[in-house]
Amino acid sequence: MQRYLILRFGQSILALFGVSIIVFGLTRLSGDVVEFYLPQDAHPEDFVRVREAWGLDKPIIVQYGVYVTNIMKGDWGRSFRYNDDALGLIVEKFPKTLKLAGFTIAISTILGLGIGVFVSIRKGSIFDTGGKIIALLGQSVPSFWLGLMLMWIFAVHLGWLPTSGEGGIKHMIMPAIALGGFNVAALMRLTRSAMLDVLDQEYIKLARIKGLSERKIIWKHALRNAAIAPLTYFGVVTGFLLTGSVVVETVFAWPGIGLLAVEAVEARDYAVVQGVVIFMASMFIFANLVVDVLYAYLDPRIRYN
Repeated sequence: MQRYLILRFGQSILALFGVSIIVFGLTRLSGDVVEFYLPQDAHPEDFVRVREAWGLDKPIIVQYGVYVTNIMKGDWGRSFRYNDDALGLIVEKFPKTLKLAGFTIAISTILGLGIGVFVSIRKGSIFDTGGKIIALLGQSVPSFWLGLMLMWIFAVHLGWLPTSGEGGIKHMIMPAIALGGFNVAALMRLTRSAMLDVLDQEYIKLARIKGLSERKIIWKHALRNAAIAPLTYFGVVTGFLLTGSVVVETVFAWPGIGLLAVEAVEARDYAVVQGVVIFMASMFIFANLVVDVLYAYLDPRIRYN
């Protein structure tokens, strides 16, 4: 296990290194940020002075080397737009994104696993057909379109929920549905398929012969062994909710790191864009690492050498 963890940690570092190269290069392709911030009638000396102050007068390879060195020291750069520490801005906004993602994960897990188990024990029934329709719609409808439709129906026409902004549970319901619709459908389909495979196993038949209650068989024995496949996707879900929040937070004006990233891209704020991408990538990689480690605890047959 220790050897495996060291190997996975090394792979994670390499993945983050690759992400940093890509995002650093892409931000520079957006154009000259100095020309974006300075007025057109600015003196040429002003452009030279600002480029020197922001370190943009050096070759791009040197800029990247300085950037990586500073990150290792805990310095993620300074925002051009806010004139503030980029990491500080991300840390300030992250709890809001985490709050929305946590609420979405709870709803997605409960609905996805619950519906998946329910339709698996009623295979071929009208409930199973309804579950397939929900899965098809959930994986087909774009999150931004679903968010706009929810806003139009429940906020504009019915007036039941607020249109945007941060607040209590009412403010999170529509963003959570828009953000978690795809995940509910995916978890439901994975749970259904895994449960159908497990319910045909001999030990399930033996448990029924012994007279165990159907509830205990389903929720204690079958679901635990069927949870491997949904758990595999759960790491992807966690990363997706953090990275996919960019679109949903923009639609609902939720003040998290997703909205911060969009505003930073529009303002060509290099440090914030790079910081948000690397921060999200770190969360995504960490979530998948945790899932890999949990395999051994859910399935004793899995061993890491």
